[in-house]
Formats: sequence, structure tokens, C-alpha cells
Amino acid sequence: MSMLDSIRQTMRRDEVFPFMAPKVSELLDVSHGPILYLEDLNVSFDGFKAINDLNLYIDAGELRCIIGPNGAGKTTMMDIITGKTQPDSGQAWFGQTIDLLRMTEPEIATAGIGRKFQKPTVFEYHSVYENLELAMHGDKGVWHSLIAHMNGEQRALLDETLETIGLKEQAQQTAGALSHGQKQWLEIGMLLVQNPHLLLVDEPVAGMTHQEMDRTGELLTSLAGKHSVVVVEHDMDFVRSIANKVTVLHQGSVLAEGTMDEVQNNQRVIEVYLGE
Repeated sequence: MSMLDSIRQTMRRDEVFPFMAPKVSELLDVSHGPILYLEDLNVSFDGFKAINDLNLYIDAGELRCIIGPNGAGKTTMMDIITGKTQPDSGQAWFGQTIDLLRMTEPEIATAGIGRKFQKPTVFEYHSVYENLELAMHGDKGVWHSLIAHMNGEQRALLDETLETIGLKEQAQQTAGALSHGQKQWLEIGMLLVQNPHLLLVDEPVAGMTHQEMDRTGELLTSLAGKHSVVVVEHDMDFVRSIANKVTVLHQGSVLAEGTMDEVQNNQRVIEVYLGE
């Protein structure tokens, strides 16, 4: 290709070049309210229908709790949202314009969806501060981590996150020395420094003391508004303490939705949970 052809190629108006393309997260449109749309989703594994015509909508800034018996489809639903599982049919949209089903797992994470699994995965031999710093830089390559330097804005975010997760006094402590609950908070912090729009949190209070559960509830409710938060949890007392709206999944679809009182008094929910 000649120099002139190269110039003409760069002047094409029908192509957006990578360095000019906006970040996916900048395309997020929540002007209609919801930040997450799951519509008519279906997933089968070896004949078992894990997700069955699932329709779910999460509003921007909302804290939503998802409950349901084992096998209800909760984990598969989160796998679809984060790109780990492709549905057989249906749609999954992040805001109005971002089609999650056309994206890879890393692209979805970069777009602003963070997921915290039940078992915390932190760098046990690094300090709390270093864990947050590694998560902030995103690139876990050793060389990149060694040469990366934080600017003032990044330091401020890191300090703010330490305050939010309640580990400011433990900043220089190794993550392996933290309690189970503190490790859970650290992992939430490792997601927060990546500025996610939507947080998916799986059974955050499993194995916690009552005091840690109370602190976790305060942490998650404090995040709502600035972030959208979806919490999958089995502990009904904890769900009641934080939830404004609860969705009950059963056999891969929404069985009921409403306040905790409405859900607990729903006859279909009672039958599913109590077998009546």
C-alpha cells in the first residue's frame, strides 16, 4: 500500500479506528431507568433447563436481592450476565445499547460489571493496600505492576475505598491475616477501585459472624445509588435487613418479586420453600 493509499485509508468516514473508539462503559445508557435487561433467556445443560424464559430488570442505582432454592438458576443467571455462559436464546442488555451476548468476559468486566464470588480470592501474601492497587491497575502482569505509578486521583480513590470497606487501619496488613469477613470486604473493594456500574455479589455473608454480617449489610446498602448492586443470598434475615426489592427464582424463572414481606407472604413462594 502506498503512502497516499494509507492516508486515504485513515480518512475513511465509515470506519472508527481503535484509538478513536469510545470506551464501552462510556456508551452505557440508563436514561430509561434499568441498567440491566434480561429478556426471554433460556439455557439448557444436558436436557436440564437451568434458565427458563427468564425476564429480569434491574434499575440503575438499585440494590436488588435474588433468592431461591438450590438449582433455581441464580448462578447460571450471573454466568450469563458476565459472559461465562451463552444462553440458547433470549437477550441480555447492559443499559439501552450494550449487548452483553456479543461480548467476551474481559470486555464485560471492562464495560463496568464486577462479580464477587462466594469464596473470596485475594492475594494473601500482599498487603490490603497492594491488593487494591493491583486490582486498580487491572493488568496483572508482573512487569506492568512493577512499573505502574498511581496518580493523585487514583490514590484518592484507593483511600476512599479503604474507608468504604472499613479496612483503613489494616491497609498495611497482609490479606492472609484478615478475618473471613474482612477478606470479603477487601474483595468488594478490589471491585470498587475498578469503578463498576453494576456489582454482582454472591452469598456475601456465608461463614460470617453476626457483627460481620451487620457491617456487610451497611457496606452493601452504602454502595447503592452510586452503583447498582445485585446480591444473591440464602440468609433470609440478612436479606430482610438490606432489601427494598426481592426477586425469587424457581426452576430458572421469576416466581415472585416485591418487598420482603410481600415475597414471604406469597403462597407460591411458601410452597416452594416449605413444600406445602
